[in-house]
Amino acid sequence: MHLGPFEIEHPFILAPMAGITHSPFRRLMRRHRSAVVISELVSATGIEYAGARTLDLLKYHEEERRVGLQIFGEDQEHLVKACQYVERLGADFVDLNMGCPVPKVVKKGAGSAMCRDPMGLSKILHAMVKSVRIPVTIKIRTGWDAQTRNASEIVRVAADAGVKWVAIHGRTRAQGYSGEADWDFIGDIRAKSALPIIGNGDVSTAEDAVKKYRTYGVDAVMIGRGALRNPFLFEQCEAVLKGQEPKRPQISDYIALMHEQRSLLEQTFPARMAMVHARKFLAWYSAGFPGCHEYRRKLFTITDPEVVWSETFEFFERNGRDRSLDFMSQPFLMGGHG
Repeated sequence: MHLGPFEIEHPFILAPMAGITHSPFRRLMRRHRSAVVISELVSATGIEYAGARTLDLLKYHEEERRVGLQIFGEDQEHLVKACQYVERLGADFVDLNMGCPVPKVVKKGAGSAMCRDPMGLSKILHAMVKSVRIPVTIKIRTGWDAQTRNASEIVRVAADAGVKWVAIHGRTRAQGYSGEADWDFIGDIRAKSALPIIGNGDVSTAEDAVKKYRTYGVDAVMIGRGALRNPFLFEQCEAVLKGQEPKRPQISDYIALMHEQRSLLEQTFPARMAMVHARKFLAWYSAGFPGCHEYRRKLFTITDPEVVWSETFEFFERNGRDRSLDFMSQPFLMGGHG
């Protein structure tokens, strides 16, 4: 099947998430069948001033393809130059974040605030698309608040500018991550749109992902929080789409994945940063297991990585043996992400 100009294996995609979708996790999710991966949001102004930490966020591995690099900002010149920089890096596409609800982003006119000025946005998108040969895509929300749900207008502006697809998170900026994602609204936009539309929000099981894909006619489904608790979700989605019974992972599968994730983190980051990133994921994986609170206390107080990993494998082997892991597909991290 196709998504915009790309041929993809299936329509289930990892959502870009700040502080999470770094290169090691993107590689892990591509190995576990996310059809496309996208970086966390990167400041176009930071790229302009060539900050080392900013540029590090744009590094990717060939294993990730198809891979997009996501930028954000409010300055047209900086956004254009950032697009050109992403193109020089060789990424498959550049994605503009227009959905971030964080105050420090929107108060400058970036993120969700960009959708409040469709005419100004049109000029920016035209300039971005014209500046590069690679596809430009965008991610938005349904609107600023319940009174200004203007996603349909933004999609029309994007189509006119030459944007290749629009991903829509089914909440307004005012909602943040509260309430429920409005998939009926996303479906209505898809029915009227000339552009491919990716739906995003509140997907935690493969069955639900496939149901939303088929019910609302979207071109793809983007999954964020669900994949942080169940990293096998994309391969399960692919199986359900094909009419197959999805594999229900056992604790041995999680432990093997943790070994894989550890290797990727340690290949990419210095030891201290590899551990910082590992702790987040291990804490999420442990939620709901007996003794998880004591395990997390150790996780965030022990400083020796070897001891942390030893405690981790012992914890999961002890508490996951002969136990159903269906609870790993329950709604997760309802305070934010994807």
